[in-house]
Amino acid sequence: DHRYQHRSKMMKSLLIAAAFLLCAPEQATAFAPGLSSAGLRVQSAADIADASAFASPLVGTGASDGLVHASLSAFAGSISKSQQSNTTALFMGWGPEPEWSPATIAGTEVACPSGTCVSVTCTVSPDLVEEYKIPGQYVQVKRPGSEDSPLFLAIASPPSPEAGNVIEFLIKRTENNAWITDASAGSGVEISQVMGGGFPMEENLEGFKYDFPTQNILLFANGSGIAPIRSAIESGQLGIGGGRTCRLYYGVATPDDMPYAEKFAEWEAAGVEVVPVISRPEKVAGGWSGRTGYVQNALEEDGVPIPRNSGALLCGVKGMCESVRDIMEKAGTFEGRILTNF
Repeated sequence: DHRYQHRSKMMKSLLIAAAFLLCAPEQATAFAPGLSSAGLRVQSAADIADASAFASPLVGTGASDGLVHASLSAFAGSISKSQQSNTTALFMGWGPEPEWSPATIAGTEVACPSGTCVSVTCTVSPDLVEEYKIPGQYVQVKRPGSEDSPLFLAIASPPSPEAGNVIEFLIKRTENNAWITDASAGSGVEISQVMGGGFPMEENLEGFKYDFPTQNILLFANGSGIAPIRSAIESGQLGIGGGRTCRLYYGVATPDDMPYAEKFAEWEAAGVEVVPVISRPEKVAGGWSGRTGYVQNALEEDGVPIPRNSGALLCGVKGMCESVRDIMEKAGTFEGRILTNF
């Protein structure tokens, strides 16, 4: 009957949506294992089969917004009586249930010449700062009292007792996140507890779990995925020096789209060789003499030095992460030393 056909159509739409997320999580920006009820709301059953309903409302940010890309660990849907009014709510999330506390926007600043990314600083509680221990950890952020899905944001500033009560994010501008990227100083937001385990560096890069301690660390990021990589570099937890080398491959479309370029000299002085990679050199006024293509292409060209004693930190789109992992594992790097923050 009509109800059966409607239910079948709805289930088909749900399966399409699940397949979209499972096959292309870089379009939905997933974050960490586990489920919570924080998540995604779709206005109509028809929207469910539309990939765009999942690509931006989930977090209100783009594909690589300083966020952590992970496989979808679970998919949960609920179809209520409100189906009759052509409205369906889907609930999906990662990590524990958020515990919200008030925070204040301390300031926003354009993070690159193109204006595509914005640095946002927030004044938060001392307890939250104390919870932040490992680069790659993240929080959820939302407007006070809002029923919209929260943003999931990796913390870009390093964990440090000297940070006071301020943490920093790097956010790619989208149509849906102007409420935070354009917020004025003093604006209120709600922020969750610190979530995720971050990059498990101490467990996998130090000691003799796989072989001798890691001698060479490779860092990979594209777009605003540089946020947690910056945190790792500036945290001191990479243990660079004393025979350990480090190289960062950082990919964007053009130099104008590259946040933190002003920090490269500082990172180089700390022992991180920075390799910018531009995917659209034809768009660069005056030309570009550096590396072109994608970060995985640059790695393939350079090879993996001492692969058995190399490790890596990755944050970016799915295709980049998968390609880098494949290249490094084929070269002989231990799988457990190729780290993501989810």
